[in-house]
Amino acid sequence: MSAVITRRIVLAGGTASLLAAPWVARAQSNTLRIGMQSILSGPIALLGTSSRNALMMEQDRINAAGGFLGRQIEIVYRDSKGQPQEAARIARELVNSSGCELLIDAEASSASFAVQEVVRSLGVPCIHTNSETSSLTADPKIRAPTAFRVARQGVHDAVAGSIYLSGYANAKKLNKWATCSPDYAYGRDTTAQYLQFFKQFKPDLEVITEAWPKLGQPDFTEVITKLIQAKPQALFTLLYAGDLSAFVNQGNIYALFSQMAVATPNVDYPVLAAIKNLPAGIQSATRYLETFPDTPANKEWGQAYFKKWNERPTNWSWQNTVAMQFYEQAIKKANALDGKALADALTGMKINTPFGVDGTITMRDDHTTIGYAIGWGQTIPTEPFIVDVKAADWGKIIELETEWKKQQKYI
Repeated sequence: MSAVITRRIVLAGGTASLLAAPWVARAQSNTLRIGMQSILSGPIALLGTSSRNALMMEQDRINAAGGFLGRQIEIVYRDSKGQPQEAARIARELVNSSGCELLIDAEASSASFAVQEVVRSLGVPCIHTNSETSSLTADPKIRAPTAFRVARQGVHDAVAGSIYLSGYANAKKLNKWATCSPDYAYGRDTTAQYLQFFKQFKPDLEVITEAWPKLGQPDFTEVITKLIQAKPQALFTLLYAGDLSAFVNQGNIYALFSQMAVATPNVDYPVLAAIKNLPAGIQSATRYLETFPDTPANKEWGQAYFKKWNERPTNWSWQNTVAMQFYEQAIKKANALDGKALADALTGMKINTPFGVDGTITMRDDHTTIGYAIGWGQTIPTEPFIVDVKAADWGKIIELETEWKKQQKYI
C-alpha cells in the first residue's frame, strides 16, 4: 500500500488497518496510556483541574485493583487552554505520538466538537466528560461511532430546570426575565433550550434583555450595569467556574441580587468557596452535592476527594469518575481495547455509581447517559449551601427530550 494517505481516505476510515498497527505495538507494552486534554490554565481552569483530580484518584484505584486487562494505566494530561484547534491537535498527538489507546475528552463544548472529528477519523475510543451541548451526541450527523458522553446534557438540565423555575416564577409572579450566558455553543444552545421549555410551562414569560460575555471574561461591570438598567424581575445565567464566582462577587458590589431574583444550574463547591458573600435565595441546580443523592456512597466519595485534594469536588469531578467506571466495566465485558469492541460494550450499559438517582447510570444507544442525579433548590450562605432540593423527574425529562429531538429532526 502506498505510504501516501490522503485526508479523504483517513476521514473515510479507509486506513483502519494502518491506524491499528501502532495500537497493536503499543498494546504489547506494559503500561496502558490514556490521554486527557482539557482547560488547565486561565479563569476556567477549574473545569480541567477538578477533572484531573478525579482521574488521578481513579488511576490509583484501578491500578490497585490490577489495572485494565492486567496492565497498569497511566493518564497523560495536556492543556488545550480551551482552544478548539489546539484541542484537536493535542487529541491526535496523544494517540499518534504519545501512545494513548483511550481518550478522555475533558474539554468544554467549544473544543469537544473539534475533538469529536479527530475521534471520528482515528476510530479511537473516547469518552466526553464535560461537554454539555446536546447536539454532540443527540445529532446523529455529529455523533461518532466510538465517542460517548458521560457529562450531563443541556437538554436534560433544561427540562428539569424549566419545570422547577416555572413553578418558582409562577409563585413569585416573575414574568420579566434577563439572561446572561457565555458566548459559545454551550451558552447559546442551552439558553435557547431552557427558554423553549420555560415558555412551554410559563407562556407569559418575557425575556427583556440578554448578555453574552466571553468565556473567561475578567470584568463583568458592563454586563452587570446592562442587566440592572433593564430592570428585569429575574435573571437566568449559565456562567460557570471562575466566571460565575467573579460575576457574583462583582454583582454584590452593585447590589444586583437585591434588585432581581437569580437562577443558575452551575453552582459547584469551589465556586461557592470563591464567592465572598454568597447571596441567599439563588435558585440553583445541584451540580455535585454530598447531600444529593443522600446516600453513604455519595458522601464517602465526596469526603475522600476532599481528603485527597483539600478542596471539594465539582460536577466535572464526578463525571470524569463515571467515565473511568464505564471504561472499566466495558473493558471487562469486551476483553479488548479497540474502538468497535468498546463501543458495542458501552452501548446500553448500566453501571453502579454513587451519582445516579437510584445508584445507577445508563449509557443509552445514542451514546449519552441518563439517570444521573438532577435536583434544584436554593442557596444559603453556610453548609450544605443548597437546601430544599427537589429531584427532577427523569420520565418527564425523557418525554420532552424526545419531543425536542423530533423537532430538531434528530429522530
